[in-house]
Amino acid sequence: MKKKQTVILTVILSIFTLNIWAQDWPQYLGPDRNSMSPQKEIMRTWPDSGPEVVWSVDVGIGFGGPVVKDGKVYLLDRDDYDGDIMRCFELASGKELWKYSYNAPGSVMFPGSRSVPIVDDNQVYSCGPYGDLYCFNIKTQKPVWNKNVWTDFGGEKIPMWAIVQCPLIYGELLILASQAPEAGIVAYDKLTGDVKWKTPSLGTVGYVSPAIVNIDDNEQVVMITASDRRGGSMGNVVGIEPLTGEILWKYTNWNCHIPVPSAVDAGENRILIAGGYELGATLIKVKKQTNGTYSTTELFTTEEFGDQTKTPLFYENHFYAEYGTNSRRDGMVCMSLDGEIMWKTKRNPDFNKGSMILADGLILATDGFNSLYLIEPDPSGFKQLASAELLKTKSTGEEGSSDSQGGGKIQNWAPIALADGKLLIRNQSQMLCVKVAK
Repeated sequence: MKKKQTVILTVILSIFTLNIWAQDWPQYLGPDRNSMSPQKEIMRTWPDSGPEVVWSVDVGIGFGGPVVKDGKVYLLDRDDYDGDIMRCFELASGKELWKYSYNAPGSVMFPGSRSVPIVDDNQVYSCGPYGDLYCFNIKTQKPVWNKNVWTDFGGEKIPMWAIVQCPLIYGELLILASQAPEAGIVAYDKLTGDVKWKTPSLGTVGYVSPAIVNIDDNEQVVMITASDRRGGSMGNVVGIEPLTGEILWKYTNWNCHIPVPSAVDAGENRILIAGGYELGATLIKVKKQTNGTYSTTELFTTEEFGDQTKTPLFYENHFYAEYGTNSRRDGMVCMSLDGEIMWKTKRNPDFNKGSMILADGLILATDGFNSLYLIEPDPSGFKQLASAELLKTKSTGEEGSSDSQGGGKIQNWAPIALADGKLLIRNQSQMLCVKVAK
């Protein structure tokens, strides 16, 4: 009997250990869509050569990041001459297991891939820069259904920097923003592709993916639209009932003509909206009235905190972001819940359009160029534990790559992913798998 109990205990411990290590990163910004990972035992020091690069693979140019589920990596790659390519790799080795291409030619300024897929059960979903929404069966490696989030709803001329949508799954629904004339947010049946609900247009087209925010213990979809570039209409922040598409509330004073970061749930009905182009960030609070309607209150707006391409990280009542824009280099910035700027790294070190993940009480951050940093989040000051240059281009050994259409260097701006102790980072030519946990 004692031996049987020991065996049972061993099995339970094995399952528990497996759950600790086999953490997935199935969607944009991770398991809970907040740039946080349950990964433990992150290494707090690195050798002089940096953390071990387990493998690398060639990828096309672009900014689309990977996701991971059940030991497999999924990346929507792109060849602008032909179209999009869903690629699947083995996490342990980097071996390419399968790929599927479809025609979607075209190019815009800063060309290449754009979005992050999402994996759910036996399906992986992705949205390409020309609005091609695909559901692939990961067992058959073939499409189950496909739609176009732009042309299906009256979209004609593609937005300046194309369609940038990282799909969101809510129960049986696949939710993303069309932003076409006939639809703002669209919810599809994730198994069939049938449209279950859609909102009217919510405002000027931007590059924001929907987020889930908790308001009074109820989940809401929150979407951000752009302000008019010429100083006309302001951008909107809209709360939506996720099962029906009912618009619950709207904040109408957001000033950012090229918004990219999603809304940040800051707790207690507070929502942070961040942008780039020197336009800063706004914190609002949503309140349910006695008659069942909602109101919004602007708590503060600041130009001293923002992020041009990524959603800020919220940890222990402080926000962290990489605030590099066209004309300012504030580097990594820490801000309190009341809008006080705690510190900025400026150019020492410089952080510009990189990506961040919080795991085991530490921040893993790319700087947007070629380096990876290990940081201890602390409002009292920037605390760097380690750094390593990992992403020099293979052909020249120099940082980044030149882009004739973008007017400058394109760097590792893609969202990173963390699964099973391995960090996935990509630039314009390769994707690296880096061991960051013991």
